[in-house]
Parts: sequence; C-alpha cells; structure tokens
Amino acid sequence: MQQQYQDFAHAREPKRPIALNCIRAFLAGGVICTIGQGIQWFFITYFHFTEKTAGDPTVAVLILLSSLLTSLGIYDHIAQWGGAGTAVPVTGFANTITSASLEHKSEGLVLGVGGNMFKIAGPVIVFGVFAAFIIALISVIIKSLGGM
Repeated sequence: MQQQYQDFAHAREPKRPIALNCIRAFLAGGVICTIGQGIQWFFITYFHFTEKTAGDPTVAVLILLSSLLTSLGIYDHIAQWGGAGTAVPVTGFANTITSASLEHKSEGLVLGVGGNMFKIAGPVIVFGVFAAFIIALISVIIKSLGGM
C-alpha cells in the first residue's frame, strides 16, 4: 500500500527544470560575487585599501546588505529564484542567521534570537574551524615532507 502511494505521488509530482535551475543558480551567485567585487573595488579605489585588506570590509558590507534584504523580505524572493546560487556565498549564511533571528524574536533576545541564531551558526562555525585545522595540518605535513 505504501509503495502504491509513493508511485502515485511520484507520477503526479511536477518535473523540476534542472538545467534552468542550474542557470539561475549560476547567475544569482555570479551577480552576488560581482557585487562583492564592486564593493571591494570601491574600498580599494576610494579608501586606498590593498586588495588583501579590502576583503574584510567587503565581506562585512555583503553580510550587512544580505541581513537588511532578509529583514525587508527581499532576499527570500531572490533566493527562491536563484536557488543554491544564493546559498553558497557568505550572503546565504547571513540570510540564514537573520531569518532565524527574526523568526524567534518573540521569544526574547537571549533565548529567542541568540539561542536559535547560534543553533544554525554553531555547526557551520565548528565545521569551518575543524576543516581549517585539517587543511593546515595537511599543509604542514606536506611542507615538512618536502623539506626532507
């Protein structure tokens, strides 16, 4: 009976336009990265940052813009159209954290906003730190073997 229902539901499920979704993700991610590159160029040109030092304020501005667009309800529409292309850059992470904060603000600042925001951010931060440690360890091992 369960298998019959699965077959019935699968037959009526709308087909996903995979190629179109890939193109949209590529375009959305590309536009976000192009905006980031423009912001970086702005910091380099008008505030005389170097290419290396312009990275941090660029990321901060992208996070601020993403959070602002999320709080205004605009980023969700962009993400629905662009799919994974909006989830991969740092703006997708900022969107996720801001959405969790807004969703749980009625529970209070500490338990609602803070607690639920870090339920999402915590695993990502831990994975990032762990991955960086492993990559650094591999790099040190490779360099030490090359020096022998």
